Amino acid sequence: MSDLAGKTALVTGATAGIGRAVAMRLAENGAKVVVHGRNADRGAELVSAIAGKGGRARFVAADLADAADVERLAAEAGEVDILVNNAGVYEFAPTPDTSTDGVHRHLAINTRAPFQLVAALAPGMAARGHGVIVNVSSTATTKVTPGGAAYGASKAALETLTRYWATEFGGAGIRVNAVRSGPVRTPGTEPLLAAVGDAANRMTVRGRIGDPEETAEVVLFLAQDRSSYVNGTIVDVHGGEPATALD
Repeated sequence: MSDLAGKTALVTGATAGIGRAVAMRLAENGAKVVVHGRNADRGAELVSAIAGKGGRARFVAADLADAADVERLAAEAGEVDILVNNAGVYEFAPTPDTSTDGVHRHLAINTRAPFQLVAALAPGMAARGHGVIVNVSSTATTKVTPGGAAYGASKAALETLTRYWATEFGGAGIRVNAVRSGPVRTPGTEPLLAAVGDAANRMTVRGRIGDPEETAEVVLFLAQDRSSYVNGTIVDVHGGEPATALD
């Protein structure tokens, strides 16, 4: 057991991909995990998988696009020591083809929901004198590609909030950092990766797409006391970005 024993973690978007890997790693290292998602069956399966490895978890369903549901999630989570804002939506389309509802959906889930959860849960962390918040961002904030404007903007806002929150809550014993993840092979990204074929493996210097567990390891590090002097930082986890050829 690590220094997470006795602590409670809330992981949003925990029933698949990076979120699932994060929930498993936190539980394996002693945290009691509140796993969030929208699918009750997948939530129950994850809780069972965590219990099967000797961990503790419970599932809370919520639609992060609904502000009232986010507030309910925060209330049902209770006292949280570690908040991992992982849930996200990514719908790639050129700006003229992106609906107003699509823009609102990106901002609601990727930006507003984390804002609400921090607003609801950080005061309790501050009162107890300790807490960790980890936001999962994307290289879409720095590596511009056609069709990703709404997604990239919503994640860039989350990175800005990371730095603001680190300053706002740092004096109260709360550390706030973000993980800027590169391409990762998950059920959600599989169709996109399949569409680009072998070119996907040339997206990183490592010559391959990342696994969710590789990002989860960095989130685990940021959640633990061994990263006690890391605050307000965006950690890149992308395998190295290939150099851009000069014209």
